[in-house]
Amino acid sequence: MPRRGLGCPDPTLDGLYMLAWDFMTSRLQRCTPDGACAPATRSQVAFFYAALYTMAIGAGGTKPNISTFGADQFDDFDARESRTKASFFNWWMFSSFTGGLVAVLVLVYVQENVGWGVGYAIPTAGLALSLLLFYVGTPFYRHKPVRRGAAAGPARLVGRVFRAAFANRRRQLHGDQLHEHDAAWYAAAGTKRRLHHTRGYRFLDKAALPAAAAEAEACTVTEVEEVKLITGMIVVWLTTLVPCTIWAQVNTLFVKQGTTLDRTVGGVRIPAASLGSFITISMLLSIPVYDRVLVPLARRRTGEPRGITLLQRLGVGSALQVAAVACACLVELRRMRAIRAASATAAHDTVPMSIFWMLPQYILIGVGDVFSSVGILEFFYEQSPQGMQSLGTTFFTSGLGVGNFLNSLLVTAVDRATRGGGAGKSWIGDNLNDSHLDYYYAFLLLLAVINLAVFVWVATRYEYKKEYLSDGGDVVAGMASRETEMAGGGKGKVVERSKVIDAPLVVVEEVRAV
Repeated sequence: MPRRGLGCPDPTLDGLYMLAWDFMTSRLQRCTPDGACAPATRSQVAFFYAALYTMAIGAGGTKPNISTFGADQFDDFDARESRTKASFFNWWMFSSFTGGLVAVLVLVYVQENVGWGVGYAIPTAGLALSLLLFYVGTPFYRHKPVRRGAAAGPARLVGRVFRAAFANRRRQLHGDQLHEHDAAWYAAAGTKRRLHHTRGYRFLDKAALPAAAAEAEACTVTEVEEVKLITGMIVVWLTTLVPCTIWAQVNTLFVKQGTTLDRTVGGVRIPAASLGSFITISMLLSIPVYDRVLVPLARRRTGEPRGITLLQRLGVGSALQVAAVACACLVELRRMRAIRAASATAAHDTVPMSIFWMLPQYILIGVGDVFSSVGILEFFYEQSPQGMQSLGTTFFTSGLGVGNFLNSLLVTAVDRATRGGGAGKSWIGDNLNDSHLDYYYAFLLLLAVINLAVFVWVATRYEYKKEYLSDGGDVVAGMASRETEMAGGGKGKVVERSKVIDAPLVVVEEVRAV
């Protein structure tokens, strides 16, 4: 599972190594002192893209798994480790963004002023060192058991539950018993967790009705609840696509907007993209404040180990992003007034307005990421069925990817719609000094507000995962009478077995010893 996924850093290392080797060897034609460079050959271009795709394959193996693997090192049965785990994703994101900031501030300088060969050799060596450290720690890692059988994978599990629910669609649910194994069976199977029955997506409950045929095996309540979790996660994931689309503006329209403004600081003309570093800086400053100040204060008021629930955290992040878009819209309105006052409508005219007017929107996005980006990653990990946490973290990375595609689609659609077949003026034309970017930002603000309202509606109806962590000592004897309920907030309380689900259970009679 996670360990297997983490074995994929090798392709990433190979990709960086190939790039570094390629740039440091003489196979590439050297550029002349005046900056003229010979065009690359087809084989060199093919080699370059092969390295990039190798890096992408490696990233596809590490990104969904490495954070999951780190979170799996905490023991939910240990009170101290469970409390520490609540801060793990905060500091995980902190370390990730620290690396990104070093790359922006150090590697870019090295690549521009020392050379591309050295610039690629440094991260190659760093990745090789990190890979070595990872393998050195292999004997000390905790590994969760791999699921096997009919529900070994998400696709097979979802297909099995939906087929069973469809087959039992005409059967009455009331008065029938729902099939479930007892806690001892789960412990013997290599897990101490089973899921509480919830009332959402009731049509799926019919999959847990006793099988009509003697040779057929009914789905268990836990399997049905796992499919409900996946379904609920997909619904929440859909509400994160608009925020991911808006986040994509940082590297596109925000930068293009900044190029039209006065970027001179102390006689030095700074790149418009450099303001993106303030997102990282504001996030790095906000994470310690959130984790060490805000969470303890909120915990005293709410009793929630995380201070606020996972979806409340996402909601705060979405609200801050709405504020960032509103700020961007106001800044654009001021830019348009400055354009009219100075008659700076030409494409290469510099608007007499400092680029630092855009700073608040970057800071709001950075602070919002403390709630949204970290919250999304933690939410999908915590709410994933056991053994599928790597699938959960892919929701986070896939959302970012889909958001970038949706951003391109949205920009193209708005450009074509507002251009009016070439007769009108595009909101986001090539010349932003003669466009209506303020209209586009207002449109994004409307989308963000609508999405936030939809998210609140979904969040208020979402049922968090409730696990029952069995007392191992009782399970070994086959006499477990009490279990610990682990709800979405991470609170633990002891409940009677009769309260495991709100419908009677058909418990497997044979109990295997652990």
